[in-house]
Amino acid sequence: MEPIKFSECNVTFGEGQPEYKPLPAYLDKGEKGQAVTCWELSDDDLKKIAETKKIYLSQLTFHNPLQSIVLTVNKEDIFIDQKDDAK
Repeated sequence: MEPIKFSECNVTFGEGQPEYKPLPAYLDKGEKGQAVTCWELSDDDLKKIAETKKIYLSQLTFHNPLQSIVLTVNKEDIFIDQKDDAK
């Protein structure tokens, strides 16, 4: 699975830091500070998911409270501030 750029990207985390793989993202400048990333699955990833029906997520919290997350295949489920603006 690889992080990929998408049309809304406005920042790349870890850029210029050799210990990290660059992570393209959309970072909202509003109150919620929402960060969105997009990941492309390889054929092997898709095969494994089809077999196990499982995806694992790891977050480094550095012993701080766990942040809210959303995993989805629907891009329109993600951009919460844009939904709030539409109201």
